[in-house]
Amino acid sequence: MPARLEIFDPAMCCTTGVCGPTSDPSLARLAADVEWLRARGGAVERHGLSQEPQAFVANARVRAALDAGGVARLPLVLANGRVVAEGSYPDRAALARALGLDQDEATETSPVSEPSACCAPPANGQKPRVSKGRCC
Repeated sequence: MPARLEIFDPAMCCTTGVCGPTSDPSLARLAADVEWLRARGGAVERHGLSQEPQAFVANARVRAALDAGGVARLPLVLANGRVVAEGSYPDRAALARALGLDQDEATETSPVSEPSACCAPPANGQKPRVSKGRCC
C-alpha cells in the first residue's frame, strides 16, 4: 500500500499557513516534509478548516476528535488512516515511522527557506496575491 498522509489543519490564512511576515516554523518544516514524502511516491492531502470544513465533517476520526476536544485537537494528522498526531505536527522521522518508510532517509533533511511575505496584505490595501488557492 502506498504511503498516504492526511493533514487536517486548523483555520489559517491560506492553505499552507506558510505566508505573511511571520509564520510558524513548524509549518515551513511540514511543507518540506510533505515534499519529501511526495518525492518518494507518497500521497498527501491537506485540508484547512477555513477552506474545507466539509472534509472535517466527512471524516469520522476527525469529527470524533473535534467532538471530544474541539479545535485544540488540530492539527490532526493521519497516516494510512491512523491518527499519528493531534495538536501538533509530527517531524519527518515520526512521519517515516508511521508510514513505514526508511528511517535513514528521514534523517536527511532539506534546507527550508524563510517563507515569503507574498501573502501579507500589501501596503496599498489591496488583497494578497493568491494562485490556485495557494499563497503566491
